[in-house]
Amino acid sequence: MTRPRRFALGLGVAAAVVIVDQVSKWWIVERVMTPPRVIPVTPFFNLVMGWNRGVSFGMFNWDSAATAWVLSALALVIVAVLLAWMAKESREVVVAALGLVIGGALGNVIDRARFGAVADFLDFHAFGWHWPAFNAADTAISLGALALLADALFARPDLPKNKGSGDPGGPPGA
Repeated sequence: MTRPRRFALGLGVAAAVVIVDQVSKWWIVERVMTPPRVIPVTPFFNLVMGWNRGVSFGMFNWDSAATAWVLSALALVIVAVLLAWMAKESREVVVAALGLVIGGALGNVIDRARFGAVADFLDFHAFGWHWPAFNAADTAISLGALALLADALFARPDLPKNKGSGDPGGPPGA
């Protein structure tokens, strides 16, 4: 796959994440959670309406109007860095993973611009554990980060090709 096609793949993944994220949040905020309540779906999963003014798991959840803008600016800087990485990346799995992270970050930036907070509504609990509510953007960011970690830990490095050297790549003297 050519570099422009790989980049288009990453942008397509990011766009799909933003669309799924924003449609799901619109559905929850405008249709399901009026009025806000807990909707049990299964014994371990509820739909809830939560507003996260911080980042993952409520970190940096300061009650300040500036927080949304500072976190959004930081997210956009990170997105710019990830886009630069994606433009140079040669492996499709890494490009797709970066697209997941970029799309998730942009989905949450849109929420901060619209609402001053991120809409969280997926609520899982089981065996005495209760995870903080999250959304589709958070899921994409987590899956993208896991894919990048798995790639870093388990991918075989690209070996340089000895074009025209006549060296079969074996040990010296073999």
